[in-house]
Amino acid sequence: MRKILVADDEERMRRLVCDFLKREGYSTLEAANGKEALSIMEEDPSICLVILDVMMPEYDGWAVCREIRRNSSVPVIMLTARGEETDELFGFELGADEYVSKPFSPQVLMARVNAILRRTNAVGRSLQSWPGLEIDTEARYVRIDGELINLSPKEYELLVYMAENEGRALSRDQILNAVWDYNFFGDPRTVDTHIKKLRLKMGKRGEYIQTVRGVGYRFEVES
Repeated sequence: MRKILVADDEERMRRLVCDFLKREGYSTLEAANGKEALSIMEEDPSICLVILDVMMPEYDGWAVCREIRRNSSVPVIMLTARGEETDELFGFELGADEYVSKPFSPQVLMARVNAILRRTNAVGRSLQSWPGLEIDTEARYVRIDGELINLSPKEYELLVYMAENEGRALSRDQILNAVWDYNFFGDPRTVDTHIKKLRLKMGKRGEYIQTVRGVGYRFEVES
């Protein structure tokens, strides 16, 4: 089942939205405030869409959306009682995909949800897999032997970059410039440190990241 997070401080509204989502065949998670929403997002990277109320305690919807966009491209629908055009523009600037003003028809909200997920799938969920390893670059999760593993953003980006260049020997400078996204002037051993942590988290699948003496590293899976 595709999993959707509903974050709203009004329990009645959360239950209403979740009930309609379940009727459409989705699995749901609930958060009563912004802090709880971010915690759930961090713990469960398989969430495929987030529905956020703007006015929430702890962190409001704007702050949550901003934080989600630091590490994830998961679709976000903002819910708000305010219908000002400036608010909508602000939401889109933060990276929201849709903006729905309260009160709203649950059927209309479900239509928006379905449309966003169809659009996401049309663009193409990038699911790559090797024996014992699965990377979903749309939902930003990694499974090792069927189990989700918790990677830091840089560890995740490092694994994706290496997997996308399967079979190529990559120098530390190439990895630094691609993953750290700038001309890195620090210690190149930063790559070695992240590779070591990544291999450890990958368990026996860590052998897919091979050391190329005098060059750097290569992602390769023996056929």
